[in-house]
Amino acid sequence: MILVTGSLIAPQEHRHRILEISREHCARSRAEPGCIAHNVHEDCETPGRLVFVEYWSGMDTLQAHFQVPASREFVRELRQLTGIRPEMRLFEANEVQP
Repeated sequence: MILVTGSLIAPQEHRHRILEISREHCARSRAEPGCIAHNVHEDCETPGRLVFVEYWSGMDTLQAHFQVPASREFVRELRQLTGIRPEMRLFEANEVQP
């Protein structure tokens, strides 16, 4: 499984639009093959910081997700609204039982 984390600071003047497109992107992504989970959260310690957490069945499905035109448009609009590229980290993960 591939775990993806990402974050960005949403400027107050664009917060509403960023939240809107982030929720749309998450819902659309959850419908893609290989997407196990795709969510956006607000950081309770850093005002304006949004955190994305995604789980994908494998690198192939994540790479396919990156090629979806709507995914590319989402990142393009985020960059336009924030002035920076969102931070993103990828991890290989295996679920373990406690």
